[in-house]
Amino acid sequence: MQLSSKIERRMLDVAELRLDDEGESRTIRGYAAVFDSLSQPLFGFREVIRKGSFKKTVRESDIRALWNHDPNYVLGRKSARTLRLEEDDKGLLTRIFPPSTQWARDLMHSIERGDVSQMSFGFQTIKDRWMPAGQDGLPVRELLEVRLLDVSPVTFPAYQQTEVHVRALMDSVMSRIERGGVSREERAAMGAAIRELLKELEAEPGQPHAESQHTEPGQPHSEQRESREPGIPHSEGRQRTLLDRRKRLLELATS
Repeated sequence: MQLSSKIERRMLDVAELRLDDEGESRTIRGYAAVFDSLSQPLFGFREVIRKGSFKKTVRESDIRALWNHDPNYVLGRKSARTLRLEEDDKGLLTRIFPPSTQWARDLMHSIERGDVSQMSFGFQTIKDRWMPAGQDGLPVRELLEVRLLDVSPVTFPAYQQTEVHVRALMDSVMSRIERGGVSREERAAMGAAIRELLKELEAEPGQPHAESQHTEPGQPHSEQRESREPGIPHSEGRQRTLLDRRKRLLELATS
């Protein structure tokens, strides 16, 4: 099944993080995602993760645990058995067995103090479903199946209105529409979300974000330069790409 090529990231307000003692070692334990809990507004919609979304990827993918989603700071890895993931009735339960390095010890001290208390996850969408607006007027996106790339203790939420996350969402929606099989009701919900997104982008023009300068896990280096054109500054080229994508996305969702 085709999936979105861009990486999305989420951190839910109800996710939790703590330290546990297992024998002579300390583990970082928490829920990177919680099922059936409506998110705060994201890019003009709300999102809910359904049970089963991680079932296949937890079984098949070699997922990493990172600090602040930074691939230079690997806390654990599924294939090395230093990361354990499990879907239970609540959500995606995560247990990390961090390395004996100074930076990992510093992180655990920050968790113990309560300075770092939440987790996030990076994913690519395989299957989702859009529903009409609820009482607050925002459409709801259900995540039904994802490819999980990493789980990460984080300092700040990963779903701010930064350009890189907006582009990831746009890519996911376009991929879904172009594959076909989108009902009229879902298309209307997508269109409503896109219109809200465009309003927010026009009201608060996005600033270049440091994250967009790095290669995502599994992303070719060339994709970092996809918006650069000869003779055009990088920021201007990136902005033009974003504008073109917005135009195409709106055409797809409202046609």
